[in-house]
Amino acid sequence: METILQKKTEINMKEAEDTKQYIYIVQASLEPSWCKIGKTNDLDRRLKEYNNITGKSKENIYQYLFACEVQDMTQVENDIKDKYSVFKQVKSKEIFLYNTDAFKFYIDFIKSHKLFIKEIFTKTEEKKEDIKIVKKTTPPLNERGITRKDVLQKAQKVKNDEFYTQIEDIEKEIAMYDKNIWKEKCVFCNCDDAVDDEKDERRTSAFALYFMKNFKELGLKKLICTHYGGGIDLFNQGAKGYIYTYIFTKDGFEGIKEYPKGYTGSFDDPLSLKILNEEADIICTNPPFSKARDYWKILIESGKKFLIISNITNVKNDAYIPYFIKSQVWTGYNSVYEFLNPKKEKVRATGRWYTNLPVIDRPKSKNIKFMKLKDIPEKFKKYDDTKILLVDNGYIPSNYKKPFAVSLAPILNGILEMGYKIVQEKQYRPYINGKEVFGRILVQKI
Repeated sequence: METILQKKTEINMKEAEDTKQYIYIVQASLEPSWCKIGKTNDLDRRLKEYNNITGKSKENIYQYLFACEVQDMTQVENDIKDKYSVFKQVKSKEIFLYNTDAFKFYIDFIKSHKLFIKEIFTKTEEKKEDIKIVKKTTPPLNERGITRKDVLQKAQKVKNDEFYTQIEDIEKEIAMYDKNIWKEKCVFCNCDDAVDDEKDERRTSAFALYFMKNFKELGLKKLICTHYGGGIDLFNQGAKGYIYTYIFTKDGFEGIKEYPKGYTGSFDDPLSLKILNEEADIICTNPPFSKARDYWKILIESGKKFLIISNITNVKNDAYIPYFIKSQVWTGYNSVYEFLNPKKEKVRATGRWYTNLPVIDRPKSKNIKFMKLKDIPEKFKKYDDTKILLVDNGYIPSNYKKPFAVSLAPILNGILEMGYKIVQEKQYRPYINGKEVFGRILVQKI
């Protein structure tokens, strides 16, 4: 009996030794701002599992971005989660921020790990499919061998390439603000906010729908929505730009749709600019990511109040940082992680609410951990080659008077409302031992 048990033990040990362990980075085709980092003993099986997730769009195809063999996959995975905790987007899942810089850091960290064995090049069968744009995000185009111009040109030729804000995300954000903000105000939705004559939810923008449903409760004076009449027929509302005005009269609610001659419906059309400057009190919409810089410039120069969705990384983008320095804009309460495609399927993307409306008692400010520099754990603080302090995981050195660099999270969570300011108009790019690490924002205690 002892001999049989010993033999079984030897066999099990031999099988364990023969079982290879892998760390992988996988991404879904419709989720360009995220990736999943995990472990497995079978790369083929794991990929099949991802692509057979119940309820997942058939168009949302998972592919490996990277895979390697390691000695102890559990240890490596835990070290990755520890190292890049600030990039982790969902606490209960191994979902991390993805862009060119982040991907490079993940790979460099894994390949320099003491348990790394070798890199594996895993190629999946290429499929011809329409290029998908996720509105208000910046896809990692370099890795896909295409430019933004290619994507936008392709988008003019294909159907079902637009993704829309969900009404629950609008409800969640607006619920955080004082209702009196909207009283007797004219709300302007100036980015493809279509309205169907029958109020069909499938043919009406969620922004327009929300304000029509809550018009009386918010005490609005007027709602104006503009529909873009460009190459893409958003919401199946026709190729002509139009203006939809919604008001409440003594006879009840009234909506009027007008088609001014030559009107494009674009936010920068002369007539749209006239409405912005002469009628609108508050702008609330989801501007196209491809024109976000132009949109922000026009919007902020108008001096009007606003609540909009834009790319979550704008807070460390050189084109937008000056607005935060001048306190012309700050982050809203929530991020937006999912949008809808025309088939009403959810797709993952990274958006953030931005505003110049009062933000009071920001709930996530509790994620910022103020403490003396000496008390911050060593693994979450370091100095770069120019002796600039870098801090991670939400830690802020409360007794440190010099400029220091932080990631997106503290800015999103309201550190600029807690006695700190951004001190450089460009993204700060630190180097450690001559090697560039993830870009940050340079802040300082006021």
